[in-house]
Amino acid sequence: MAERAQQFPGVLGSRMTGAGFGGCTVTLIAENQVEAFVETLGKAYEKRFGLRADFYVAEIGDGAKEVNSIYE
Repeated sequence: MAERAQQFPGVLGSRMTGAGFGGCTVTLIAENQVEAFVETLGKAYEKRFGLRADFYVAEIGDGAKEVNSIYE
């Protein structure tokens, strides 16, 4: 699926990941292509494997920050 994802418009990169739990891909994609990606790749996955794919959309956060301890 990572190979298929890499061919989708707006994808910056995609790779397999996980530790034997059925396989996952992590894909970096332009925000305006997410909905079409989920629909298109979801249908392709179901056609090939007979299973429904799950998609988890994450957003970029502010990054690491200092955490103040309540014990100081």
